[in-house]
Amino acid sequence: MLPARIPDMDMPLEGPLLDPFGRAHTYVRVSVTDRCNYRCTYCMPAEGLDWMPKDALLSYEEVGRIVRVLASMGVSAVRLTGGEPTVRRDLPELIEVLSSISGLRDIAMTTNGHLLEKQVSTLADAGLTRVNISLDTLDPDQFRTMTRGGDLSRVLRAIRASIRAGLTPVKVNAVMVAGENEDQLIPMIEYFSEMADSVQLRFIEAMPFSGAVKERTHLSASHMRDRISERYSLAAVPRTIGVGPAKNWRIAETGLTIGWISPITDHFCGSCNRLRLMADGGLRTCLSKDSAPSLRDILRGGANDASLAHAIRSQVWGKVAGHRAHLEDDWSAFEGVMTRIGG
Repeated sequence: MLPARIPDMDMPLEGPLLDPFGRAHTYVRVSVTDRCNYRCTYCMPAEGLDWMPKDALLSYEEVGRIVRVLASMGVSAVRLTGGEPTVRRDLPELIEVLSSISGLRDIAMTTNGHLLEKQVSTLADAGLTRVNISLDTLDPDQFRTMTRGGDLSRVLRAIRASIRAGLTPVKVNAVMVAGENEDQLIPMIEYFSEMADSVQLRFIEAMPFSGAVKERTHLSASHMRDRISERYSLAAVPRTIGVGPAKNWRIAETGLTIGWISPITDHFCGSCNRLRLMADGGLRTCLSKDSAPSLRDILRGGANDASLAHAIRSQVWGKVAGHRAHLEDDWSAFEGVMTRIGG
């Protein structure tokens, strides 16, 4: 079920950043670039994309200003994404800008890890608090195929370097595609159980995107839990309010925390608290919708912070109840491609 609009509710002009369904938004994902050094099969078409021109991207100063306005309306957590965020130059400068914003308690980053090993200490020193690293398989050949050229060894080194830098718990995100990498469930648990004090492993249902893979290819969370339960004892971990969509479990035999993000079979639209600031300034209020009026153009048109805040509130007020990819009948894929959104 998707949430229902609250009757007779007007758009608030102050206080929390609410949508018509009463959801308060406290988390923004900031895409710093649409470029990526991988070409993951579920993320973008094999031929790649036409990248945005440099002058179309938000500057770090512009990102900082937008996030500062968002923080004044209750946003307290920021996650840097891409594309692949580590391919953009001088990323520590942006993290330092964000670290200076009052009200932000968490500055995290999602990365494929390819370039992270050499950057992670500098990023941590700049104020990065946590890191999520994408890793869909521990088989080097399968990894190279799924990423269209990625190097598994570099990602594994990046995970260990992130632990040494204190960015724990490192969350390892594995997108599970039916018939492709589902044989990796147990090997990944076995591998990361050796790092149970520092790593959390999350399995994500693959999402269909109209610009890449249009079909539903997800492996359901319930099927994955059943498979794992044949070998391990799972105990549910109580949810913490406002920390994200993952439902976590702990493996009794090893102590490893594993989680599931299940946008298809157990969607979390009713409690959605997030926004996505795209690299060109578009504010995507729902992952499924590609239409995103540009805050960049409002900024460059000379708007003051009050006008910017009103524009943000207006866009959030137009947020839809949720996506339709979870429906059995009349379902639809998410619009666009994942690499332009950052997840």
